[in-house]
Amino acid sequence: MAYHMIGKVLQGQYQIVQSLGAGVFGQTYVAIDVEQPHQPKCVIKQLKVSSSQPAYLQSLRLHFLTETETLRYLGHHDQIPQLIACFEENERFYLVQEFIEGHALTAELPTNQRSDYLWTEYEIIQFLKDVLEILKFVHSQGVIHCDVKPENLVRRASDGKLVLIDFGSIQPINFGVDTVLPIYRVPVTSLGYIPPEQFIDQTQPNSDIYALGMIAIQALTGLSPLQLKTDPRSNEFLWRSHHTPISDYLAAILSQMIRYNYKDRFQSVPEILRALEQMSMEYYPAQTIDLQNATSVNASEQVPNLIREDVSAKSPPLLTGMRVGLLANSLVMGFGVYSLMNSPAYSGTEALYKATKEFQDGDLEEAIALAKSIPLKSNVYPEAQSTIEEWQNQWQLATEQYLLAKQASEQEQWSEVIHAASQIPDILYWQSKTEPIVKQAQAKIETQTNNLLARAYEKAGNKDFNTALEYLQQIPQENAVNHLVQKKLAEYQQKQHIRAVFLLQQAYNKAEIGEFNAAVNFLQQVPKNSSVYATAQTKLEEYVQKQRLQGKNQKVAPSKVVAALSKETSTSKSFEPGSLMQEVNITPNTTSL
Repeated sequence: MAYHMIGKVLQGQYQIVQSLGAGVFGQTYVAIDVEQPHQPKCVIKQLKVSSSQPAYLQSLRLHFLTETETLRYLGHHDQIPQLIACFEENERFYLVQEFIEGHALTAELPTNQRSDYLWTEYEIIQFLKDVLEILKFVHSQGVIHCDVKPENLVRRASDGKLVLIDFGSIQPINFGVDTVLPIYRVPVTSLGYIPPEQFIDQTQPNSDIYALGMIAIQALTGLSPLQLKTDPRSNEFLWRSHHTPISDYLAAILSQMIRYNYKDRFQSVPEILRALEQMSMEYYPAQTIDLQNATSVNASEQVPNLIREDVSAKSPPLLTGMRVGLLANSLVMGFGVYSLMNSPAYSGTEALYKATKEFQDGDLEEAIALAKSIPLKSNVYPEAQSTIEEWQNQWQLATEQYLLAKQASEQEQWSEVIHAASQIPDILYWQSKTEPIVKQAQAKIETQTNNLLARAYEKAGNKDFNTALEYLQQIPQENAVNHLVQKKLAEYQQKQHIRAVFLLQQAYNKAEIGEFNAAVNFLQQVPKNSSVYATAQTKLEEYVQKQRLQGKNQKVAPSKVVAALSKETSTSKSFEPGSLMQEVNITPNTTSL
């Protein structure tokens, strides 16, 4: 629970003082840096870990350490929090980021259509330009924020600028979250701002554009995204039915930002910025083109659709020119972000990343094919080539060990199952495949352990430490309570030794007074694996002979035999804890019988 973290100090430096809430990707806290003189605040995000499998944790660790460098670089932008530190503690992964003093944009947005709070067109344009410049930088680094919403836009108190926070959800960085994002796992504050494609793992750079457009419309109308009506045929929002007092030009821009199909939206941030810039121009001859006579492209396929329902013969010339200008810009700039993301350096890294994911997911052939597709000029080419051979070797070993584990399971050799599974390399596919067999083996070993422990306790209660030790020694080493088993082994071995010494001394005491039957009985109880067993066996042989001789001689002169035995053993001492055992060598005296 989050409240268990309050007061906890991570890395001996960051003390948790407040919980900011949980999301799909983890829990967020406010902490203070106790190592700094003024103990400044910082934000700590604990990333969610959904499995404890070694392969999963190793894969997560690798991605965490490498991809946090992207977060570190993003922090170079003035309107993105700096990444202060990242670390692992107790198989949990943490990001430490700059704390932004200020208030969330939610405090500035109108509610329930209160006209006195609705934003003006000028405010909307300034807001869009401010946030779009941040997104332009983010997308240029090959990542997508994926959770642009009012709560994640903070008005910084020091200068009044908007700061985009909470980069825990960015893509293509993958922190082990399921590819498909069920709606019940989405925070309530994100609903309405997340576009349809993001729920089916088809997130695009313009997914962030959709979210920003929804915020702008909320500022204009006072309605949250979930309150807006949609056209049942096209799924498009009917937000202009609220007679929002803005120009058709800006309305067309906002409508294209929130199109249901991402292919119909603006494809990049620069497109929108250019469209906004055109709003301040008096004419657009340089940007207009004749789509009907265009021969270099197929406008219906390559040019994103604008809001057709707003286009009519009655449209003012300014709006018509703007639309044509936007279409022209789409041709020139529509793939700007994708071109950057498909640069050789990025493509090589992304291909290797995807290959690694395919390998971990169980498709060796696809993984190798992707790795081989990396061009020679890529800086990850040497790593990719060496990785291919390593993957093949690991795959063969994993296959062999899995088959051994499966065979051992069929033969109910549970310890062998655990041993074979432990030899499987850190490949998530094979470890997931082996996991049911391992769980079955662990359950069987646990049952076996509990039964043997119960028997051992019962025998130890009856002072039969020898049998108790035999039960403990039968417990598989792979049990979950091995520390307890080892403790009981040491305890019972010590008690066995004490009892064996006691039995031997009792035998000496009985032999001292000529009670060889009782002495033999005590000696026969000395366990085989005790330290005095050899001595007990020697004495047992001796006392059996004396026992037989005593039985014969008692018929002649019992009183003389007893007297002789008593005289010869009169110098022996009784056993006391800590004293040495005493024993008299009794030799039959035939002359006195």
